[in-house]
Amino acid sequence: MSRALILKRLVVVAAVAGLTGGCALLSTPDPVQMYRFGSSETSMQAAPPAPAGALRPVSMRRIQFSEAARGDRILAITGTQAAYVSGARWVSPADELFTEALVGAFSDQSRNTRLIGPREFTRSTLSLDIDVRSFEARYAYEGAVPVAHITARARILAFPDRDVVDERVFTVALPAADNRVSAIVAAFDTATADLSAQIVEWTDAAAVNAPVPDSPFGG
Repeated sequence: MSRALILKRLVVVAAVAGLTGGCALLSTPDPVQMYRFGSSETSMQAAPPAPAGALRPVSMRRIQFSEAARGDRILAITGTQAAYVSGARWVSPADELFTEALVGAFSDQSRNTRLIGPREFTRSTLSLDIDVRSFEARYAYEGAVPVAHITARARILAFPDRDVVDERVFTVALPAADNRVSAIVAAFDTATADLSAQIVEWTDAAAVNAPVPDSPFGG
């Protein structure tokens, strides 16, 4: 075989390899299903409207989430092992969905608190701080039906001295109906509604009993 023919065949092989390599780079990734929680369908019964001027303003600072759970991936824990549920993501970061759910719960259920969200510029003498320490699907063992587990530490502070009016740790653990992503998401949805309702009720009681200090903002 001539040297020219050998070189020609090598060029052809290299071209084919390049095309197949390009196909691999352009391959379609595995589909990812998007989910959300905190929908209005699972919210608790709405509270009766409060009299005008009866609502006490409470500022809510940005809710803090653990680093592993604050993104758009669904965190799963089995013993000491942590992983993310494959093929599924939250439609928005979990901390944003949780905040939306809690703000909606205050709007629908609060009897005497007007929640001032973190994006509002209105100021008040009471502040609600929430630290979500766990937001995860917990498995007793691999393949078991998981539990949607949420733990949040909440504090109400009074300004200007930031005195702690009340403090409480809330925990909701709700088993999913099955070890399927849709069932896990439904458990998170219901657990978030339950936890939000507890925080609203607790905040209402704490705000009513909190002393009304002189406003540090004047007026």
